[in-house]
Amino acid sequence: MSDTGCLYIVPTPIGNLQDITLRALTILKSVDAIACEDTRHSRVLLQHFSIDKPTFAVHDHNESMMVNKVIQRLEKGESIALISDAGTPLISDPGYVLVHACREINANVIALPGPCAAVTALSGAGLPTDQFIFRGFLPVKQQAKQQAIEALQHSYCTSVFYEAP
Repeated sequence: MSDTGCLYIVPTPIGNLQDITLRALTILKSVDAIACEDTRHSRVLLQHFSIDKPTFAVHDHNESMMVNKVIQRLEKGESIALISDAGTPLISDPGYVLVHACREINANVIALPGPCAAVTALSGAGLPTDQFIFRGFLPVKQQAKQQAIEALQHSYCTSVFYEAP
């Protein structure tokens, strides 16, 4: 699908808007539209950097329904940025279904480097970083959470989890 547009996976700042990369800003300003985890949340970032592009929501509850819309736009030659509320899309955030579908049809997908809470926390934790396992969010229910933690007790690498605020 070399004549199609491109889906850019664009990391966004985790807490400080100044942590955005120059490349991320260039992409966000140049694409035809921006797929956001939450358009209301993303509006703050986009307005801060004077980015006036059409946005639409792609989140856990509608991602499967949005795949065809995005693919149709890519087939028309449009480029779309995928952003999450904070950090790198797909890392415990929506986007897998969309990116997988794009890869299945050989659409152009470019992932930009940038903020990732797991790597940021790991780099500042003072724990070994040569081997680690990322487990995303722990289960909410206490028993399931305890079982997940116990399953890793004999692991010989650092474990990284997310915790919802």
